[in-house]
Amino acid sequence: MKTVRGSIAQALLAACLSISFSFVSFADDYDIVIRSGRVLDGAGNPWIAADIAINDGKIVKIGVVEGAARREIDAAGKYISPGWIDMMDQSGQALREVGFAPNKINMGVTTLIGGEGGTPVPAAEIAAYFAELEEKGISVNFGTYYSATQARVAVLGDSAGDPTPEQLTQMKALVAEAMEAGAMGITTALIYPPSAYHKTENLIELSRVVEGYGGIYASHIRDESSQFLGAVSEAIRIGEESGAAVEVFHLKAAYYPNWGSDMQKALDLMQAARNRGVNVAADLYPYTAGGTGLEITAPNWVYAKGVDQAIEWLSDPTMRDRMKKELAAGPTAEWTNLVYSSGGWKNVVLANSYLADYEKFHGKDMAEIGEALGRDPADIAWDIMLAAQPNRPLALYFMMNEDDVQLALQSPFVSIGSDAASALKEGDLDALGLPHPRSYGTFPKIIAKYVRDEGVLTLPNAIRKMTSWPASRMGLTDRGVYVKASQQIL
Repeated sequence: MKTVRGSIAQALLAACLSISFSFVSFADDYDIVIRSGRVLDGAGNPWIAADIAINDGKIVKIGVVEGAARREIDAAGKYISPGWIDMMDQSGQALREVGFAPNKINMGVTTLIGGEGGTPVPAAEIAAYFAELEEKGISVNFGTYYSATQARVAVLGDSAGDPTPEQLTQMKALVAEAMEAGAMGITTALIYPPSAYHKTENLIELSRVVEGYGGIYASHIRDESSQFLGAVSEAIRIGEESGAAVEVFHLKAAYYPNWGSDMQKALDLMQAARNRGVNVAADLYPYTAGGTGLEITAPNWVYAKGVDQAIEWLSDPTMRDRMKKELAAGPTAEWTNLVYSSGGWKNVVLANSYLADYEKFHGKDMAEIGEALGRDPADIAWDIMLAAQPNRPLALYFMMNEDDVQLALQSPFVSIGSDAASALKEGDLDALGLPHPRSYGTFPKIIAKYVRDEGVLTLPNAIRKMTSWPASRMGLTDRGVYVKASQQIL
């Protein structure tokens, strides 16, 4: 729960910090009462004037609250919203280490939906994992998907190839075990090997298991650049044939030649699917740069025989020449070439090399680094990858168009997800080690830029995208919207 200045003249965080407190010493009816706020119900309705009473961490009354409280918050002139929901979180492992999630809480986020890469434990250990988090105590509400690739690797290993019918049955059993333990569905990240080796038909079969539990198939789709529309269509097909709901992670039209056209076409594809009964939706972060590992700069075939073979090929000058030719040739159906899709190495910024020798180049684009060192940027990227093991060097890929971001943001079935982990220490990088502003700024930027400064969204609609819509989408019936009933989770 948080408050925002009524004029929205300040960013969210400043408003949160401006709340005044008073304490009472006599017998109290409530733990907390927030007085005289402009209450946004989360459903997209205009604000109402009301008090909110809280006991034991739950809302027990909305309206005129006459009783006393141990702590009172004066919210006059400020907005009050249900807690915000991060639909694309990466904190599954981080919360095991530090439960506070300071960057999430400071953004106003109180519920995280993680699991693009799956759970940090195998399917058989998910129940114990949830118990561990509960016993440890964390500052947020947390749910997660299990990864279809976890099941694949457990049965097939990390190389390419199709499962046999028996192996597919084993994978389905792992998915069922994860769902029984409380997973919210399955995920894929089809741009990255070995997830890239999943065939559509097998994902339909795994998603049928998920559908039996009312879960979701959520995907970093197979291609976000030149084959973007085909990848959206594949995700829709998986939902349509399996019956499972579909979530397209961090929706983006990341191919500069098609900026201004593909995003509208993708939204139309999803709307048409929804019109015929496919439960498909998407989330996004409000930035034009994505952030991921340098490993994506090498074609998928490099990883097809596993990590050890990939290291050998990345070290081989002859193989590097082949890889460079493919980089220059552009994307294919088999590989999302993010360097080409971003417009070249000049639009790929080294974010975190994990190497002292390259720290001075952090924040510089790879073309600039190549010029400074007198070397091909591709060779620099692959040398960093090899030298940084076991760490995963990271880059920012400036591959989206602001108009496309705003277009997607206005779609009623698009919610907000940071694609960031919680930080282990307040002010530090998130636990992924990626210095992307989305780690701290995703949700405040929605309010400050797209509501206050540019009017792309109304405040009630923006709040709906961060509260009731994602709560409804994930089946979270006890949060996301203020109603007259009591016992809502903050």
